[in-house]
Amino acid sequence: MKAYVAGVGMTRFEKPETREWQYWDMAREAGGAALADAGITYSEVEQVPVGYCFQPSTAGQRAAYELGLTGVPVYNLNNNCATGSTALMLARQLVEGGCDCVLALGFEKMRRGALGAGTDGGDFATSPVARHYGVLAARHGFAATPPTAQIFGAAAREHMDLYGTTEAQLAAVAAKNHRHSAHNPYAQFRDVYDVAEVLASRTVHRPLTKLQCSPTSDGAAAAVVVSERFAARHGLAGLVEIAGQAMTTDTEESFASGSCIDVVGQPMSRAAARQAYERAGLGIEDVDVVELHDCFSINELLTYEALGMCGPGESGKLVESGATTYGGRWVVNPSGGLISKGHPLGATGLAQVAELVWQLRGRAGERQVAGARVGLAHNIGLGGAAVVTLVRAV
Repeated sequence: MKAYVAGVGMTRFEKPETREWQYWDMAREAGGAALADAGITYSEVEQVPVGYCFQPSTAGQRAAYELGLTGVPVYNLNNNCATGSTALMLARQLVEGGCDCVLALGFEKMRRGALGAGTDGGDFATSPVARHYGVLAARHGFAATPPTAQIFGAAAREHMDLYGTTEAQLAAVAAKNHRHSAHNPYAQFRDVYDVAEVLASRTVHRPLTKLQCSPTSDGAAAAVVVSERFAARHGLAGLVEIAGQAMTTDTEESFASGSCIDVVGQPMSRAAARQAYERAGLGIEDVDVVELHDCFSINELLTYEALGMCGPGESGKLVESGATTYGGRWVVNPSGGLISKGHPLGATGLAQVAELVWQLRGRAGERQVAGARVGLAHNIGLGGAAVVTLVRAV
């Protein structure tokens, strides 16, 4: 049985403590928008997978109750930064297994400042990602800067040493995504910066500057996933098919090399992409628009290679060529990506799909990718999980 996205919604992503709201307020806004977009009511929803990382147990119920008290199952999910796409994946699986209408919901209310050792902010000895940071420490040592910036900064330096990638090419990723976000009313940041300004911003961990790092954010996103028979029965329009999807976790390849390029998830992403392409019967050559996990500028370059957009080590030249922006072969992160749109962990993967749905419907306004018919979402979390989703206009 096929699964379709019938409606999407999201809040604006905002700097923590900007607005007086709670996570259930965000969920009500995003979930209500997704239901309205689909043209259905919450009473027609059969199951609700909910993703978040920093809220307490059963926060999913507290959030979903804002939409209705119908007694349907609510699942609480946490897969680090890949949490939103995990909720979407469970929704798809539920529909393919026989459900007719599932609401995937993701949200996060965060604290200001950099993330700690794990989603609980605890120490490294008990962190779920202690093994990952052990690779960093063994090869590069450990500094006093934010840990996620350290591990991705180390991956960037390895890429530079191996392939000659330049700091200007890393900065070009951020400049592109900040430029794209200027047209996104949901983005946390809408200021435009050129490469020189990106490079001149404060260094967080060499070679990554502040404007190359995704911020902490508050926000929520949601998607209504339905079966073909439900869509036909309700006369739903604007459907987008989930054509192929895969989740992978770490394998021996992630750790065997002792490389931070591998430990931050490039092998996971490569495997997830391969599986998603096979399931969809599509390849990267069929894709028009991409929303990928640019938590740091280097991860966008690593993901180009993992998705097959270029060969190993060629990603710096790819972004420099203009191939991943308007007028190029693909438009990558038309929303502004995590770097500029924001990154409330539980909402990110669903917000990526919301952007793709608007793009494939031709309703993305000034950031519309002309003629977009196939989209790809890539969402990754250390610890680890990588989810690649291919969506296709109906």
